[in-house]
Amino acid sequence: MSSRTVSRRALLQGALVTVAFNPMTRSWASTMETGAVPLPRLDGELRMDTESRAAATEDFGHIRHRMPWAVLIPGSVQDIVAMVRFARHQGLKIAGARGLGESHSTFGQSQVEAGIVIDMSALSSIHEIGEDSAWVDAGVRWHELLQATTPRGRSPPVLTDYIELSIGGTLSAGGIGGQAFRWGLQVDNVMEMDVVTGQGELVRCSRTHERPLFDAVRSGLGQFGIIVRARVRLVEVPPRARTYTARYNDLHRFMEDQRRLIEDGRFDYVEGSAVASNGGWAYQLEVVKYFAPGAEPHDARLLTGLGFEPATLQVSDGSYFDFANRLAPLIEFLKQLGVWGFPHPWLDMFVPARAAESFVQEVLSQTTEADMGQGPILLYPFRASELTTPFLRTPDDRHIFLFSMLRTAIPPTPENVAALVQKNRAIFDRLTACGGKIYPVDAVPFTAADWRRHFHPDWERFEHAKRRHDPDHILTPGQGIF
Repeated sequence: MSSRTVSRRALLQGALVTVAFNPMTRSWASTMETGAVPLPRLDGELRMDTESRAAATEDFGHIRHRMPWAVLIPGSVQDIVAMVRFARHQGLKIAGARGLGESHSTFGQSQVEAGIVIDMSALSSIHEIGEDSAWVDAGVRWHELLQATTPRGRSPPVLTDYIELSIGGTLSAGGIGGQAFRWGLQVDNVMEMDVVTGQGELVRCSRTHERPLFDAVRSGLGQFGIIVRARVRLVEVPPRARTYTARYNDLHRFMEDQRRLIEDGRFDYVEGSAVASNGGWAYQLEVVKYFAPGAEPHDARLLTGLGFEPATLQVSDGSYFDFANRLAPLIEFLKQLGVWGFPHPWLDMFVPARAAESFVQEVLSQTTEADMGQGPILLYPFRASELTTPFLRTPDDRHIFLFSMLRTAIPPTPENVAALVQKNRAIFDRLTACGGKIYPVDAVPFTAADWRRHFHPDWERFEHAKRRHDPDHILTPGQGIF
């Protein structure tokens, strides 16, 4: 019996349950027919209805669509162990790092054709919050963790600008934000993890236990294991945040000031962006100082020596949580307009500081407002010395600039999307020529040679980790690495 003939209503009511998989016909069965293999017992459920499967064909990019055979809603970590073992024995592929189909998947990375998608958002418990760490399920969103920790005066050291992402999803990729110059990326601030490998083994790993797996899974793009729980570092954080924004007309001065700020550490958060201005581009600095009531920042001292246009300076105060969650009203507005559901052919790049100014100028000179669809262009540096994750590939330079073109395809037509993806590929080729690396969550077609080049000089180590932890290559085929 194919999945199409299983009644969703009956499945949900428990009157008709798919109990087996037939490896000969590659289909699910409601009876133990000849040749069928029984499904493992689950605390959750395996959904084969069209609605659940169709939802799993989407991600934040809305560009690629791959239809799975089933979606696992795990009721426990053991469900994931059982389903990975079952999939391995039956030659089924698994996309296991899917949290919310979120912005860390814009080109089908979290999808799988004719395989099983694991909906990690079903595992979303915060198990423990201590002084220096929190032990959480991989499906917990950073927003939820922050709600629990800020009343205690604690926060993860690094937060992405959009904090509705799942913890497991960002740890599989990287997780960059305006605090990265001081703390590294989110993957540099995870202390231990529970991981289900491609062999169906549940392993706890850290810097002192099962270190090779720990190093492989962080920024491993879901290739070696499924992160099911993580211990995330927490740091003390003041309850208030003062935000300063100001514009520059000169790119060189803007980038030099940013580099100066991440070195002298006067601010807790340093970001920036390119903004359309009079037919060209201006550059906006965004910096933040966290503080306690009664100990307000000294504005003049913090801003001394910076070369922004004085008339453009804006200063605002708010709570630390509201600053971290500042994008929530904008996202809700975009959802109401329907624009949030448009295709997002994003392009995030790590550019070596030695080439960043000329590269950014070249790309922006060939970029129009229409190319961005009103999406932002982020531009800010961090320090390579804070990065500790082997498979997070970044340029060989002391300072690295994140240059992100967060496009929305307007109009959302296939022709426009294809044109923007083609532009991404052309920019990627120029990035590679200047020693840059991509943050591989984006809408850029990659060949096998591109992946080998991306992980160079650690490609052999990457291959070895795949053979060790996922020898049958069942995990995360959507990346297209192997």
